[in-house]
Amino acid sequence: MNDKIKWIEPQQRFAFCALSAIPLRKEPKDSAEQVSQMLFGEPLEVLEYTKPWLKVRSLLDGYEGYIDHKQVIALTDKELKRWMDSYILTNTHCVQVNGPSGPQLISGGSFIGNQAYFQIGNYTFQTITQQVATDAWTYALGFLNTPYLWGGKSIFGIDCSGLVQNVYRLLDINLPRDAEQQVEIGMAVNFEDRQALDLAFFKNQAGRVHHVGIIGPELQILHASGQVRIDKLTEEGIYNDAAGNFTHSLFEIRRLF
Repeated sequence: MNDKIKWIEPQQRFAFCALSAIPLRKEPKDSAEQVSQMLFGEPLEVLEYTKPWLKVRSLLDGYEGYIDHKQVIALTDKELKRWMDSYILTNTHCVQVNGPSGPQLISGGSFIGNQAYFQIGNYTFQTITQQVATDAWTYALGFLNTPYLWGGKSIFGIDCSGLVQNVYRLLDINLPRDAEQQVEIGMAVNFEDRQALDLAFFKNQAGRVHHVGIIGPELQILHASGQVRIDKLTEEGIYNDAAGNFTHSLFEIRRLF
């Protein structure tokens, strides 16, 4: 184990997210829009190197953006392949990981090893055992009341498509990042044929798919709108009891497995 964290250098092409959740920004500045997040252990490719900003691409969903170079750790080609072949996904919503920089809390949907002690590259980490969710719907419900965060993917803040991507990774389905991309996956099903864990997609007045949620038992839909919440799903759309009206117009239901 190498206890001293080294920042990535210009010649290094691959890396992994070393923190619980780092913002992926549209432009190379702290004030730029957050378009997504990378979670702990997530592997990435460096496209451009200009301190302090790296332009990167997630090796899982292909999303590109800018991150602070101090928030990732480099991997060699061999280390990357070994990590890609060995990681598993956390299925508890908040896990403690101890590493060379000390302890930190990470979100469900993060990338860890299949043993309590595991290595990413030349660094050793330890996970503290937590009780795991028994099924994907139970895991999804654990996000209830998580604050809405544009570009978020974690228990600390999440958006609608980030919630769907996180939950579906527990089902071994690696979805694209955005709702308008996710709607292209799987097959359409009729409203009356819906099943738990099907996805419901919604269009705005301009006709663009802008929202997605996870269908639960009966007429429930779990989605991120202000916070992760459960509302009623009808053929017309999402009915919010607190608002006393429909908040989203249903476009399509799709089944991915």
